[in-house]
Amino acid sequence: MYLELDGNGPLYAQLTRALKAAILAGRVAAGSRLPATRVLAREMELSRNTVLAAYEQLHAEGFLLGKVGSGSYVASIEAARATRPVARVAPATPVARYAKRAREVFDRIIPGRQYKGLRFNLQYGLPLTNPALTSAWRRSLAQASAHAELDYPDPQGLLALRTQVCDYLARRRGIVAAPEDVLIVSGTQQAFFLAATVIIEPGESVVLEDPHYRGARQVFQAHGAKVEVAGVDGDGLITDALPARGTRLVVVTPSHQFPAGAVMSLARRLELLDYAARQRCWIMEDDYDGEFRYDAHPLAAMQSLDRHGRVIYIGSFSKTLFPSLRLGYMVLPPGLRQAFVAAKWFCDRGCPAIEQAALARFMGDGGFERHLRDAAKTLKQRRNAMLAGLRRYAGGAVEVADSHAGMHLVAWLPGVSRAQCEKLITLAAERGLGLYSIHPYFLGRAPREGLLLGYASLPPADIEAAMRVFGACLADLGMARRPGTAAAA
Repeated sequence: MYLELDGNGPLYAQLTRALKAAILAGRVAAGSRLPATRVLAREMELSRNTVLAAYEQLHAEGFLLGKVGSGSYVASIEAARATRPVARVAPATPVARYAKRAREVFDRIIPGRQYKGLRFNLQYGLPLTNPALTSAWRRSLAQASAHAELDYPDPQGLLALRTQVCDYLARRRGIVAAPEDVLIVSGTQQAFFLAATVIIEPGESVVLEDPHYRGARQVFQAHGAKVEVAGVDGDGLITDALPARGTRLVVVTPSHQFPAGAVMSLARRLELLDYAARQRCWIMEDDYDGEFRYDAHPLAAMQSLDRHGRVIYIGSFSKTLFPSLRLGYMVLPPGLRQAFVAAKWFCDRGCPAIEQAALARFMGDGGFERHLRDAAKTLKQRRNAMLAGLRRYAGGAVEVADSHAGMHLVAWLPGVSRAQCEKLITLAAERGLGLYSIHPYFLGRAPREGLLLGYASLPPADIEAAMRVFGACLADLGMARRPGTAAAA
C-alpha cells in the first residue's frame, strides 16, 4: 500500500493524515479492507503501536469500521467526503486603513537582502563580527539568566539598565538624564513606531531630512502622517527649508546625517531648537552611530542643548553591539513619559528582561566601553581601507562624502544615469560584489546617483579586493580607467 508521510509532527499523526487522504481521494475504496497492523508496520518501517494509534484515530473519526476477527474496513465514502477540505478563494478581508497603508510600504523595507550570499557584500547595517564580544556577551547572558526574575519586567525597562544608560550618556554624549526619563525599546524602529502612535494623528505633518532612514519614513507613512522633507547640505538639515507652520515632528540625525554623512552645525542645531519652541512641535534626534568618530571625540548630542523640553533622543545597541539584540533606548521630555510608557506596555509589555539584565551587567563592568574602543579602531582601519581602495581603483569615477564617522561611506557617481547605476549594481552582483543605490533613501528622485557602501562586516583585505572588483566593473561599463591605473580621488 503506497502512502507518503509529510514529515510534520508525530508519526502516528502523519500516518493518520496519509490514510485519510488516500480514502478521501478514492485510492482506497469504501468497503476495502486495510492491511493488518503488523503488515502495514513492516511495509512502512514503523512500529506496530504507531499503526495501531492511526487506525484507532480513523475508527474514532468514522473513516474505518471494525469487524470482529476480520480487520478494519473503509467506511462509506460519502459520509467521509463531507469532511474533505474544499479549496476556496479567500474572501476579501476588510482591514483597517492602517493595515492597508502598512501593506503598501512593507515589502519595500529591506531591498537588497537577497545579496546576502555574495562574497563581498557592502550592505549597510551588517554587523561588525567580534569574537571577543561574542564571548563576553555569552558570559553576561549566562550570569543574567542565573539570577533572572521570571515575572513580567517593568515596561519602561529594568532600572539597572536605565541607570547604566544615563551614566553612559552623561559621559559620552553630554546628556543629563535620570532613569525615569529613559524608556527601553526594541530598537530604533520601535522608537519611531511609538512616536507615531503617541504624537501623530493621521494627516499631521512629519518632516524628515532628505535623504533619510527609510524605516522611519515607512513607519510614519503607514500611520497616515503627511511626510515632508527638507534637504541637507554640508551643515546638515537646512532649517530654512522647514515648513512655516503645521509641523508636528522633525526627525534628524545631527551627529552623522544618515546617509549623506554631514555633521549638523551648532548654528543649525540652535535654529532647529528655536523652530521647535516656536512651532510647539517635537524633535526626534536619532543618534544611530554617534559613538564612532575617527577624527575627534564623540560630539555632544543636540538634546544636551535643549532648554524647552522638545527633543526626544533615541539610541540603539544594534550598531554598537549587534542587530539581533533588538534593544535601544529613548530619553523622553517630562510631558511625554507617561504616554510613551503606556504605549510601550500596550505594544509588548516590555523588552526581554534577561537580555536587559545582561546588557546592564555588561555596561556596568566596563565591557561595553571596552568593546566600543576596540570597535572604533577596527572600523577606522576598514574605513581607511575603503577610502584607499576607492582612490586606487575607482579613480575620478566617484566623489566620496567622508564625514570621518560611522560605518559607511557614500560614493557619488557624477554624470551617471539611473539606468547606468542599475547596470553597475547588476554587474557587480554577478561578480560577487553587493552594491546598493542611495536612491531609496530619498522621498522622491535623488538629485544624482550614488552608492551607500557599508564596510563594517568586511576585513581590510576583503575591502581592498571588493574595491578592485568595483573598479573593474566601472571600467567595463566605460565609467573609469582599468583597475590599477593611478587616479586622483
